[in-house]
Amino acid sequence: MSASGSSRLARAEHFLWLTARVLEQRRFACHFLDGSPDAVEAALGAYRNPDHGYGHALDPGLRGPASQPLHAVAALRTLDEIGRCNGRRAERICRYLTGVSNHDGALPALHAAGQDHPVAPWLAPPAERPGERPVERPAEGQGRQGSREAGEAAPSDLITTGPVVGLLHRNGVWDAWLFRATDYCWAAVERAERDPNRVGAALAFLDGVPDRPRAEAAADRLGRLVRRRRLAVTGPDRRGYHLACDFARVPDSLARRWFSDAELERSLDMLAAQQQDDGGWPVRRRSWPPGSAAVWRAIATVEALRTLRAYGRV
Repeated sequence: MSASGSSRLARAEHFLWLTARVLEQRRFACHFLDGSPDAVEAALGAYRNPDHGYGHALDPGLRGPASQPLHAVAALRTLDEIGRCNGRRAERICRYLTGVSNHDGALPALHAAGQDHPVAPWLAPPAERPGERPVERPAEGQGRQGSREAGEAAPSDLITTGPVVGLLHRNGVWDAWLFRATDYCWAAVERAERDPNRVGAALAFLDGVPDRPRAEAAADRLGRLVRRRRLAVTGPDRRGYHLACDFARVPDSLARRWFSDAELERSLDMLAAQQQDDGGWPVRRRSWPPGSAAVWRAIATVEALRTLRAYGRV
């Protein structure tokens, strides 16, 4: 590791010990300080619920104790990065996912079980967003089937379904629920080619799904969309939300093919340069609730370091 890489890591470590949740501190320790995956899993266990889902603001944009599909996404990503996304752990999560999936096998971004707790404005049911007409919620105590029939409060979404299905496939997990969910993702990927907000979720699915020729063809189309719409910063004179390495977080991602070596190296330079004086990385996305900036920055810091390390920068 270069001297600059060592300094970058030391400053990030200081930032994380000062500001991060226990989970991000243990993730950092596991990846960079020879820490134990057991410690990460123990920290993650604090967010697990009796229904085998996860809650308690594991994803900081969803508050309250209720299990939510987006929390399951965060849990599976954490288990995957420490090599624990398998066996009974995955079986238990699949049991939860089966229980909250819609008729098409896919997952909503926000399940009805958590709608009584605060959520980020962009995750709220459409009827509860400012300026939109309210709709009737399911009656208290109404079962899973009833909440689905209540309609538009919890539509299926690639944002949650794509990463979950991709991660489970990548780890060799098979569950009856996965068959329909995989079919949904293939159809949704076609729509994602016209929806830039879903590109990352589509890529997470394609990076893990077993049908590699089909995945490569679909990723090719997504890559052309990213370049045509200039969704990634690829040049020194460009400004934008996403860097090339935000899509190609690891060299074996299908998104790596979307960018030249020079474009990817430039994006890694830009990512490294975004480290702030306190050692942490900024949040390049909407953050909520007020006062949660330190939590989001700690997550962004661990992810930035993992991306840089994947390309030999840390």
